[in-house]
Amino acid sequence: MQSDGPPTAGETIGERLKRLRLERGLSQRELAAPGVSYAYISRIEAGTRQPSVKALRRLAEKLGVSADYLETGSSMDPRAARELRVADLELAMRLGEAEGVEEPLQAAIAEALAAGDVAVATRARITLALHLQTRLEYDRAVVLLEDALESDAFDPVERMDLYASLGKAYTDAGRPQDAVVLFERCMHACAEAGAETAEARYATLLSYVLSDMGDLGRAENVLARALTRVGDSGDPYMRVRLYWSMARLAHTEGRESVALTNVRKAIALLQATEDTLNLARAHILAAYIMLSREDHQSAANHLNEAEALLGPNVSAQEQFEITTQRARVAALRGNGPMAVDLARVAVRLAGTAAPSDRGLALAALGEGLTLMAQFDDADDAYAEAVELLESQGRWRHAATAAHARGRMLRLAGREDAALDALEHAAELGTRALPESTHAAR
Repeated sequence: MQSDGPPTAGETIGERLKRLRLERGLSQRELAAPGVSYAYISRIEAGTRQPSVKALRRLAEKLGVSADYLETGSSMDPRAARELRVADLELAMRLGEAEGVEEPLQAAIAEALAAGDVAVATRARITLALHLQTRLEYDRAVVLLEDALESDAFDPVERMDLYASLGKAYTDAGRPQDAVVLFERCMHACAEAGAETAEARYATLLSYVLSDMGDLGRAENVLARALTRVGDSGDPYMRVRLYWSMARLAHTEGRESVALTNVRKAIALLQATEDTLNLARAHILAAYIMLSREDHQSAANHLNEAEALLGPNVSAQEQFEITTQRARVAALRGNGPMAVDLARVAVRLAGTAAPSDRGLALAALGEGLTLMAQFDDADDAYAEAVELLESQGRWRHAATAAHARGRMLRLAGREDAALDALEHAAELGTRALPESTHAAR
């Protein structure tokens, strides 16, 4: 039996003991038990004595409540209370109210580990890692997710959220090869378990990493195998992922017509669902493709759709991508000042934790500065962009930035430097299309 009413906010143990005793019509003498005298109860109620664990248990038993309830006012057991706190923090993050969640999540992890509660500790670690990823703190997110994996049995089918998050954190932290190893291991385990849908999901994730590393031929092989194994899947989300992956890979290879066809198929399928988040992301990818075709109006339309779907709960990564593309739209429209302002915001959003993102933002900044004839600043932006993108194996983006730098240097009358930049762009362009890709095409 619990209390007839909810506990009073801020209620002390003594106040709670007295309330429960009176609710049950008991005197202090009647509540007394061996080792817990009525005088002892009186001092607890007066707040001059802190009850021992033994006394709490005996009093709780006579009052018909749990010792935890008598001590804390909560009828939940400690594990349930911890799980509820973590669930509340997860909900706050989903509602865009992530401010201040880090400290209570750290406390939940420490408390759960002290109690040997591996499940809640793992859940809190994943939640905190996702929060850190939205703040672009990828190295810290990797540590948390690796810790979660150490205490969890290897199960890539049931724990896809954990492995997908860790792979993304590896990539964002500049460790794509670790992501490749992880996704390959997951993919093979799913194949052995006969979990074809999960296998195809890991194949798409692996293809993203490989294409970003410039290994386009291998990425194509991974997707081709996934398509063969899944066939005409009735799962619309699986088909969306495969269309998405093919669009992304074709865009990376510069095959924009193929990319556009596939991203349109993904958008059409997502429009039949209520998955506004992934529909928004599909529009962001479509905007990238349109910008590659220098169709700034269509790109702007896709960005408008994405922002309307995301609403106020846009993540830091999505905000970065939209801002970078808005800067490029402004540059294509000849609006140098707007392009520079937006690109500088994107550079700040990218920070230093994600080299590829910073490189893309700096390339957009170079475009805007070129329009404003600020050639020295544009050269600095392009030079850093090329270096960062090349260091991350983003060959096509690096080649595009190097080519834009060459054009800018020609405008500045620096012909020798322009030739060097254009030669570098040609070299990077060759690396963007490996021999296996040429053969496939």
